[in-house]
Amino acid sequence: MTSIKRETKETKIELSLEIYGKGESQIETNIGFFDHMLQSLAKHALFDLKIKCEGDIYVDFHHSVEDVGIVLGEALKKEIYPVKNIERFSNSIVVMDEAAIECAIDISNRAFLVYDLPLDGKIGEFDAELIEEFFRALIFNASLTTHIIFKRGKNRHHIAEAAFKAFAISLRRALYKNERVKTPSTKGVI
Repeated sequence: MTSIKRETKETKIELSLEIYGKGESQIETNIGFFDHMLQSLAKHALFDLKIKCEGDIYVDFHHSVEDVGIVLGEALKKEIYPVKNIERFSNSIVVMDEAAIECAIDISNRAFLVYDLPLDGKIGEFDAELIEEFFRALIFNASLTTHIIFKRGKNRHHIAEAAFKAFAISLRRALYKNERVKTPSTKGVI
């Protein structure tokens, strides 16, 4: 279990993460749609995740969403590395009605994000462009190589939720313990 506290002039965040959990979460960011996405991520990754974020949401949601991504990424990095006995690579495609989103992950200790979701406008009160900000902050702070690719869809909510779920499932599978994989790299170290 990793716990992190981070406080800036824009946000105050307390987070705890267990990557081999039961999928239980307690999420409080005061951003309804974002809470829903984080709960979905925890459930489908089988992470036990607690997040309390007090942010300057009177300005907008940007600082809270990005800073939660930063802190979650930092916690993931502490939980994951150094890697040993895991699958390392994984992918998944998640469908939600008309939407299908693919996510592929390499637990590489090299940060790289390919983000190809045609999301703009609003999902309720939530700016859809913030989903990319969240994933960018998370991926770069966790040092993962991640591709999140739009296959099809029209409904913004479905596209966004399928992306969070595809990421969660891919990460869960990549972190799957496999005793036969002593070091998941031809270099001998990640």
